[in-house]
Amino acid sequence: MQGCDAGMGGKSTRKLWADYVARGGAVGGKSRGQTSMPLPAQFSGVVLGVDPSLRGSGFAVLKYSAGETPFLLESTTLQLKPKLTQVACLGAIGNQVEDFIDQHKIDHVAVEETIYVQNFQTAQILGAARGVIIGVAAMRGLPVFEYAPLRVKQAVVGSGRASKEQVARTVQSLTGTDFGKRYDESDAAAVALCHAFTWRSTT
Repeated sequence: MQGCDAGMGGKSTRKLWADYVARGGAVGGKSRGQTSMPLPAQFSGVVLGVDPSLRGSGFAVLKYSAGETPFLLESTTLQLKPKLTQVACLGAIGNQVEDFIDQHKIDHVAVEETIYVQNFQTAQILGAARGVIIGVAAMRGLPVFEYAPLRVKQAVVGSGRASKEQVARTVQSLTGTDFGKRYDESDAAAVALCHAFTWRSTT
């Protein structure tokens, strides 16, 4: 099994994080000495990252400020039994989102987009799960952002082909949280990190 630094363009995780800090958390930054218009504001606050699934959604609440180590406030996997109906599962997912919003001062919600699936019914189910998450957040007045799995992996690990194990280990190195094999949670944390690292205010 490859280490968490594999596929990161030759840079170690620690070096990547040092680069983030040196650039104030920016992904592209200009070299010093260059003059330009002020850069858009970077993300600072609490983001709820979600890896949607009908019976095993991952959730992670991340506190982030540019130049500081990301801090994972809470994470969980919502495991739902096969005997529950689809409607009951969607209700449970919505309740979980509301619980996190009530317990933490969430600023943004970041949701992983549905990957391409050949089975139409599976795509429908995943879309319904995402819809509940987005709907609850929107009803509570929270901005919602969606990220493709490839973009999440590139932003956090440095490689769009990173495995779930690599993602989990990289997230652990950045937050200090050991997820073990709770990959739904580590994926959710990666979505939150992707948002924290790459979001820029347009106002």
